[in-house]
Order: sequence, then C-alpha cells, then structure tokens
Amino acid sequence: MILNNFAKKKLRTISMSQQIEVEAPPIVEHSSVDTKELELPDTVFIRDIENRVFQTIILQSLSKIEGITLREGSFLDHLLRRDSVDGIKGINAEQNSKNRSVSIKVEVCIEYGILIPEKAEEIQSKIAEEITSMTGLHVASVHVVFKNVILPRTEEELKKNTTEKTKNLLEDDLDEAFSNEF
Repeated sequence: MILNNFAKKKLRTISMSQQIEVEAPPIVEHSSVDTKELELPDTVFIRDIENRVFQTIILQSLSKIEGITLREGSFLDHLLRRDSVDGIKGINAEQNSKNRSVSIKVEVCIEYGILIPEKAEEIQSKIAEEITSMTGLHVASVHVVFKNVILPRTEEELKKNTTEKTKNLLEDDLDEAFSNEF
C-alpha cells in the first residue's frame, strides 16, 4: 500500500500518541493578488435600430431628390400582404449585427427623360451618407430597383387633379363637421 507523506505522518501520530503540528498555508493579502489573474470580460454595448427608423431616414433622403417617387403598391400587393414589413412600401433594410452594417433595397419610380444610371448613383450616395451619419452603421449595399416610369403630365392636368382632390377633401371635412348625428 502506497501512502503519501501526510498519511504517513498521521499514522505515526496515531500510533505514537503524539501530536504533530501541520503548517497552514500562507495567508495571501489582497495587495499581493495579481490582477492579471482576474480578467473580467469587456463590457458589451448593444444598440438595436428598428427597420422603421431606417425606412424613415431613407424616406426623408428620397424626398430631397428630384424626379423620383416611391413605388406605389397595387391592390393585389395589399391583399396578398406583399407590403414592406413595417408599412412603408418599397423600402427594405436588413441589419448585420456582426459586421455592424446594413443592406438596403429601395424601389422607386422615375420620371420620363431622366437618366437612370445617374439618378441611381445619386440615390445610392444620398442614402448611404444619411444612414451612416445618423446611425453610425456601415452601409454594405444600396440596391435601387426602378419599378416604373412616370410620364410627364401637363400643368393643366396637375392643376385639375389638385383642385379636385382639395375640393373633395374640403367637402368631406365639412360633411363630418356639420353632420347631425351625435
């Protein structure tokens, strides 16, 4: 039977009826503890940005660009719920939290006569600049899809449509304001 030194000393103590003093381990003071041994993990700061925020930023960027509009969804798109996730049609943003980047897809209509490559470059640079400055995220890609060409209207058609819409809105407001139902 193999016994270690401590066990041998214990046996001797028991057999000889003598007490053997065992030395306690040295007490370590707090000042002598090496802080490198106690490595704490770095604090992780997490920032979540909802897609609605990206959509609003992009919508504001697009409103500053002449000659384009957001695509208009059809009635079929509405029925089949092929709208954007948060309700703004034609603007989709996907975040990559590992790379701290965002990929954007924008669907627009362009006025007839405007050069598509130049307008696409203007849209992409404007969106990338706005998203980066407001969110601090890297814009990995801006995919611009031109869905339709808007034909130019004459000024008379525009005035006619505008006045008809304004008149209808005013009539609806007056009807609601003076209804006899309580």
